[in-house]
Amino acid sequence: MSQAPEHGTAGAETAAETALGTMATGLPGPLSPSVRVRPPAGPPPEAWPGSPQPLGARVCTGPGGTPGTNFALWAAGAEGVDLCLFDDDGNETRCPLTELTHEIWHGFLPGVGAGRRYGYRVHGRWDPWTGARWNPAKLLLDPYARAVDGDFAPPGDSRPIPAECYAHARDWPDQDIADTVRDDRDSAPFVPKGVVVDDRDTWADDRRPKTPWSDSVIYELHVRGFTRSHPDIPEELRGTYAGLAHPAAVDHLTRLGITAVELLPVHQFAHEDHLLRRGMSNYWGYNSIGYFAPHAAYSATGTRGAQVGEFKNMVRALHRAGIEVILDVVYNHTAEAGQLGPTLSLRGIDNSGYYRLGDDPRYYADYTGCGNTLHVVQPQVLRLITDSLRYWVQEMGVDGFRFDLAAALARSMHDVDMLSPFLAVIAQDPVLRRVKLIAEPWDVGNGGYQVGAFPPLWTEWNDRYRDTVRDYWRGAVPDVRDLGYRLSGSSDLYAWGGRRPYASVNFITAHDGFTLRDLVSYHGKHNEANGEDNRDGTDDNRSWNCGAEGETEARDITALRRRQLRNLLTTLLLSTGVPMLVAGDEMGRTQRGNNNAYCQDSDISWVDWSLARDPAWRSLLDLTTRLIRIRREHPVLRRRAFFSGRRHGPEGIRDLAWFTATGEEMAEADWYAPSLTLGMYLSGQDIPQRDEKGRPVTDDSFLVLLHSGGEAAVFPLPGAPWADGYELVLDTTREDQRTPPGTLHAPGEDITLPARSVLLLRAVPPEGDTA
Repeated sequence: MSQAPEHGTAGAETAAETALGTMATGLPGPLSPSVRVRPPAGPPPEAWPGSPQPLGARVCTGPGGTPGTNFALWAAGAEGVDLCLFDDDGNETRCPLTELTHEIWHGFLPGVGAGRRYGYRVHGRWDPWTGARWNPAKLLLDPYARAVDGDFAPPGDSRPIPAECYAHARDWPDQDIADTVRDDRDSAPFVPKGVVVDDRDTWADDRRPKTPWSDSVIYELHVRGFTRSHPDIPEELRGTYAGLAHPAAVDHLTRLGITAVELLPVHQFAHEDHLLRRGMSNYWGYNSIGYFAPHAAYSATGTRGAQVGEFKNMVRALHRAGIEVILDVVYNHTAEAGQLGPTLSLRGIDNSGYYRLGDDPRYYADYTGCGNTLHVVQPQVLRLITDSLRYWVQEMGVDGFRFDLAAALARSMHDVDMLSPFLAVIAQDPVLRRVKLIAEPWDVGNGGYQVGAFPPLWTEWNDRYRDTVRDYWRGAVPDVRDLGYRLSGSSDLYAWGGRRPYASVNFITAHDGFTLRDLVSYHGKHNEANGEDNRDGTDDNRSWNCGAEGETEARDITALRRRQLRNLLTTLLLSTGVPMLVAGDEMGRTQRGNNNAYCQDSDISWVDWSLARDPAWRSLLDLTTRLIRIRREHPVLRRRAFFSGRRHGPEGIRDLAWFTATGEEMAEADWYAPSLTLGMYLSGQDIPQRDEKGRPVTDDSFLVLLHSGGEAAVFPLPGAPWADGYELVLDTTREDQRTPPGTLHAPGEDITLPARSVLLLRAVPPEGDTA
């Protein structure tokens, strides 16, 4: 342990450094500060040496049994660190941390306990041209803070992030050099504070569901949007962790058959300045600033640490219902944006240590499209991420993670590298390698598209599945080659290195893009409500409005749209892989054509629970529930290994067989021929897995018939040896989906495939067959 270099308080800075606009050259700017950094009254409290481990603020017992809190902050290039404590009135007390061990500043504060608010001021050089952006006038959020109280700017009142929150002179007349001019006004009155939390929990009363990947059905939801308008949840709980834990919310998930919820970001996040100026907010939350803290605005019980317990109670409630909790996490960038962004935490602690800087270190390497990229190759940044992940698993009870723009995390120096430090650390970590890991396998940099490339242990959002299924049902595919791969687990992408079909997370919609209802109701995006003149959001929607743009009262169009919704949901839930639904799609939620509702904390984004009682949409909910039940009851739809396509047994039946519109087995040339009809036979006799007692798993066999044509077609059912007959289990042309049709068909019979339909038929086994 070594003694840190001496440093003075902000009141002892030079005259040039106390001017609002101090350039890296030392020249003062013309503006006068509104709030100056002033030294605290009286002598600062003395910190005991404490320990450099663990990082963050941890309530503990010090020497002689003295209760208190140990504070530790990694700030490699800093010249000094002040711990700033705040009382309930906002009065600040500064305590210099004078102990420095392996680039970690630390100290033990006797008498400081849970609920105390705090932050840091970090001293060092101001030299943006070399990437140095220290400014002790700015109060910084602890990267390891486990709770956050307050906000950087409250959304909804059209006020921007205060200029004091920027380390540079945000409003400098010459914006080309604004980021090089230091702003010495105090940011403390305008920024949130970390909260000391004593959150030790053994989780002895909790049982994780541990649902196998092959049995999983994921449901992507927004904590606030899912319950914000739920009539059966008390008003004060709507839009909160407690609201999601309410029986009314949990019951919907269990009735539907969901095994895991994937929560849009719940790490503490900040709202972008350009949204605040328009009276809007970052609704989705992909703008993290606190990787250990549950977002305080989703708490019904308070923000001085109570949000931690409320989140844990939510997890417990979901676990009791057999539902896992997966977090959508954003470790690729932070809310501090580019060189013109605010200084809220990492930038002011060690800019070049935490972020990837460009060839010109004044600027940032941006592989995310959000202004900055975390420097994951740096060991301490890698530690920050993995410490955060382990914390959410071990102390907050979560069951897995979906990594936003995961390719950015897999970059070594520049290129995406599947042997990168991040992926290597995850693979060997005894905690993290056991939870569900989902990659969004791309970023916006060169070579960033990596679908199918992540190593074993990882599953991936499969956008190839999304695009293919959308194209098929809008009649935009020349043949069915790609569709065959997507329906059967995407073996062309994932059948390598020991990966399984459940490496593919199959989805048709997600939070970004159209809802399922909008996918069949709009040809183009309608994002005018976002205030960006409809420029934002993708134009590659692969949608079909069925003949009219937007909502219509034309019965033929509305009937066709509902049929298309049934086709899409049926395709998704009968496909091999892990299906993911988006909250509200099961009952026809609409965003009125908005395909980029990231800033819509309104009824555009919230789940409309009146749809669950609307007869026009209740049938869609019934179908979704029934499809999930069929999937759960039949292991042939939840295979843990890829199909071989080879013939098995004396009858020579394949485990997976494909049929043309003429009812014949497909030959190689048929995959390249134009076709709107595809038959898929799934054999329940050739499932390469065993039950928990080692017995072979067998199941019914099924024939799935998909027809995307606008006219009805005749399909001859396969005869022997495939089946002795067929029972119609599901027909997407029917509005009422609560019960199976039950119609029996003979082998070789010509059946009619209605226009744009899916039929699911159970193969009646030959007499004497026990299947």
